[in-house]
Amino acid sequence: MRIGVAATPDVALPTLEWLLTSSHEVCCVISQPDRPAGRGRDISPSPVSKWALAHEITLLRPESSEELIGAIDDLDLVITIGYGVILPKAVLILPRYGFINLHFSLLPAYRGAAPVQRAIENGEHETGVSVFALDEGMDTGPMYRSRKIAIHEDWRTEEVLEALSHLGPQVIDETLSDISMNVQPVAQSGQTSTAKKISKLEALIDWQLEAEIIVRKVRAFHPAPGAWTKWRGESFKINQAHAVNVPLLPGEITSTNDGVYVGCGKSTSIALVSVVPSGKREMSAQEWARGAKLSIGAAFG
Repeated sequence: MRIGVAATPDVALPTLEWLLTSSHEVCCVISQPDRPAGRGRDISPSPVSKWALAHEITLLRPESSEELIGAIDDLDLVITIGYGVILPKAVLILPRYGFINLHFSLLPAYRGAAPVQRAIENGEHETGVSVFALDEGMDTGPMYRSRKIAIHEDWRTEEVLEALSHLGPQVIDETLSDISMNVQPVAQSGQTSTAKKISKLEALIDWQLEAEIIVRKVRAFHPAPGAWTKWRGESFKINQAHAVNVPLLPGEITSTNDGVYVGCGKSTSIALVSVVPSGKREMSAQEWARGAKLSIGAAFG
């Protein structure tokens, strides 16, 4: 098939790499326009745009979805992976077989922008990938294929996305075979839920919550926007932590030779593993504590 891929994040790269080795032709890549990125907010192409440029594949970066009309009409299919744009019907009907989407949840659970993050935050023990035919709704189209994996208890969003991205080629391969044999997708069934985008304000840690809830949020919100708190009036990001049994008041910090601990709600606590103080690099919690020279009664918030 003559295929286009509409994608933005690096989780699409394993599928793109597989497509190059497949019997299908990658005719074009569609990605979002270059945006400010990094600490310096320099204008930068998306990871998928960089991939397309490196492989000398036609790259489209439309400011408006309507710009795709006339540009993808001769394609058999477009695969979307984290493209980040809801496409109108006038665009969805252009390729011969329409659009399919590789989504990182077991649909109809966790429809929306942050399925992996919300699954971890809610304490799910498994997740997966789903491939469905795109319609005008938010991840509501009929299903072709899905595949599940267990969520390891110490995995953060970064690790889960990495694992799921490598499931992509297999389920896309199976779906392309289905389409070529005229296998029709079936309506989604089961309990539906949504996974709205996470704001930086939502990622602010409430130290009155129990340790297990805070640890899940730390795992879910890494790497972006990152679970954070206030330390001496400045933003302080926590990249890794686990629950422990150390008696402390909510937000209270103590450091020993064994670790750095913070009190949480209901007489629970966490051990900090890695942190990012404002304006500094990621470091171990103990390295930070040595430099911070914590006093008795030191606390976040």
